[in-house]
Amino acid sequence: MSRPVPRRPQHHKINKDLFVLTYGALVAQLCKDHEKDEDVNKYLDKMGYSIGTRLVEDFLARTCVTRCHSYSEITDIIAQVAFKMYLGVTPSVTCNNASRNEFSLILDKNPLSEFVEELPTGRSSLCYCNLLCGIIRGALEMVHLTADVTFLQDRLKGDTVTEIGIIFLKQPNEKKYRRRK
Repeated sequence: MSRPVPRRPQHHKINKDLFVLTYGALVAQLCKDHEKDEDVNKYLDKMGYSIGTRLVEDFLARTCVTRCHSYSEITDIIAQVAFKMYLGVTPSVTCNNASRNEFSLILDKNPLSEFVEELPTGRSSLCYCNLLCGIIRGALEMVHLTADVTFLQDRLKGDTVTEIGIIFLKQPNEKKYRRRK
């Protein structure tokens, strides 16, 4: 008698529109719960960070990404692979300085704000999609890269594009491990 082959757990995909609508309800509730936009922004970043620290495992398991050798390569992977995989968009990448540690992800279309026409009244400093910054920062920290991730421009605030800035803060520690013989 043969033994049954164990099945791999299937990943349940959430419909992007459902996620976007649910996200909108979350932000609306946070706005009701917190008077200050800064508190909402911090909460969204913290929540995103938590998601990013867990999402990186799924990302690495589902892709064939090899070790990156520059911040430019890392940023390209975030834009061309991660954003495409999880949000269905591919932001363009620009390098913002000569030392090549500051980059921008420019989104012509932001799925999280797809159903939002404007920020709530009196919430001009709300960073509606701050969850994305936390996700990127959390995922990068899980692969031992410290970065400052912030929104530089936002269509919801009247800018022509949505731009996320990533500043890599320090070189990763290159630890060489020798095998014991």
